[in-house]
Amino acid sequence: MISPVKIWRRQKEIRKVLGKKGKILTWTKIFTPGSDFKKYAPYPVVLVKLENKEKIYGQLVDCEEKNLKIGQEVISVLRKVRASSEEGVIAYGIKFKPMK
Repeated sequence: MISPVKIWRRQKEIRKVLGKKGKILTWTKIFTPGSDFKKYAPYPVVLVKLENKEKIYGQLVDCEEKNLKIGQEVISVLRKVRASSEEGVIAYGIKFKPMK
């Protein structure tokens, strides 16, 4: 499990990216994830070029694979990334969802 201190330190980076729009440059599907993410597999991960030209990657949510395409506009959202830790802290992070 990730420590509460690491979660707290990551907040500043998350705030910089939250709500930013961008376009999918490429994507892949994860079939063999790490132990914390096995229940989500398989899931798509996208590389996104944000409006400020920064490139970041993250999981794509709220989208069926048949609707996924390169060049698609997405927005970064805050979502739960792991189950709560022994201390009861729930880790949240950036994921992407399609623009409507």
